Amino acid sequence: MKKKYAAILIVFAIAGIAFAQESPSPAETASATPEQTPSPSPTASAGRNVPLRFVPPPMEGTISLGIFDSNDKLVRVLHREAKIDNFTIDENALKTTWDGKNDAGEDLPAGKYRARGYMVAKLKVEDVGKVESSPGGATDHVSVKLVTNPLVSDTRSVAEIGVGFDSKGSFLKTMDELPLVTIHEAPNLARVSIEKDGEKAADIWQNDGSNVEHLRVSNIDKMMAFDCGFFELK
Repeated sequence: MKKKYAAILIVFAIAGIAFAQESPSPAETASATPEQTPSPSPTASAGRNVPLRFVPPPMEGTISLGIFDSNDKLVRVLHREAKIDNFTIDENALKTTWDGKNDAGEDLPAGKYRARGYMVAKLKVEDVGKVESSPGGATDHVSVKLVTNPLVSDTRSVAEIGVGFDSKGSFLKTMDELPLVTIHEAPNLARVSIEKDGEKAADIWQNDGSNVEHLRVSNIDKMMAFDCGFFELK
C-alpha cells in the first residue's frame, strides 16, 4: 500500500508542480471544475452532480473534505477520514463528486459554493489514565502549525483545531465543524477539552459524566490543507 501511495504521490507531485507553474493565482491553482454530468442513479438530482478535482497533498494519511456555502458555513461533509483509494484518479488530480445535497440529504439552492479540506497523517493516541478533572487551562481548540503544501499555493500555515464528540466518540475538527480524525471511540461523552503539549502533541480530556479520561495525541503537526476553490451549483 505504501509503495502504491508513494508512486501515486510522485505522479501527482510532478503534475502538481507543472500545474502550479502554469497557474497565475492561488484561486486558479486548485479550482474545482463546475461542469455538470448526468445523474448516475435515480435517487440523485438530475444534472446536479458536480465533479471536484484536486491535487492531493504529498503526504500519506486520510482526507476530510467539506462543502461550504457563500457564507463559509459547512453544509456537507463530503469525505471524512477517507483513504486515497476512495477517490478516482483523474488526469493530474484526484476526483470526487458532490450531488448538491447537504448532510440531511436535502437539495441545496443554486449559488456559489466552495470545497476545501485537510490531509491528516496517522495520529498516535496514548491513554494516560483517569483523572479527577480537566485542568483549568484546557479549552475547546488549539492553534496548530500546518505542513506547507509545495504543490499548491495556500495561505493557511496555521489552523485553529478543535475537539468534538458524537455518539461514537471524540475527534479533532476544524472550527467550522469539519471532522478531521477520530481520537478515541467512547459512547456517552458529555464534554471534551484540549490543551497543547508543545508543537507536536496535545492533551485531551473526555468526560462521560462519571469518569474523566486523559489522552495524549502526538503528530498533530502532520496536517496539510488543500482548497478545491469556488464553483457554481446550478
